Amino acid sequence: MFTGIVTDVGQVREIADAPGGGHRLAIETAYDTGTIALGASIACSGPCLTVVDKGPGWFAVDVSRETADCTTLGDWRAGTGVNLERALCLGDELGGHLVTGHIDGVAVIEGAEPEGDSLRLTIRCPAELSRFVASKGSVALDGVSLTVNEVAGDTFGINLIPHTLEQTTFGDCAAGRRLNLEVDLIARYLARLHSEH
Repeated sequence: MFTGIVTDVGQVREIADAPGGGHRLAIETAYDTGTIALGASIACSGPCLTVVDKGPGWFAVDVSRETADCTTLGDWRAGTGVNLERALCLGDELGGHLVTGHIDGVAVIEGAEPEGDSLRLTIRCPAELSRFVASKGSVALDGVSLTVNEVAGDTFGINLIPHTLEQTTFGDCAAGRRLNLEVDLIARYLARLHSEH
């Protein structure tokens, strides 16, 4: 479980074939990798991935073909920036919202316009996920917990404050960029309960 509060921006160092198919990504990080256990979960720009190898200043994760096809990870190359968040421990501050690291779909930035010191994004999400996105609700985009400003059909707007732009990979975002989208966990369960009655 995560909160959508990014604690490091890493970078893809190397991509290789993984045993059994898929790819193994080595990711550079400022984390003290001595404190990361093999088998630990780390959110990597949204998807929750398992640490399978590590060394000073880097860790490696395996990405299945299914994960690559259903997220933006198939687009990653050496040098790609990665929003990182380690899994919550009991007693940690819940600064964003509850995030599982299970990606629901890929959204696309349709527009990016400066608005004061902030950046205003218009995002298009897959039509089947639009019912889970609500004004003043939460979404996780590339692993970042964000508040939805307004919704119109399958598009919604968010504002990125300077801190978010500086501390995540959103500093260089532009129209056309694909984003890993995780809808709010509570919205997903409420929709399921509602559909059964």
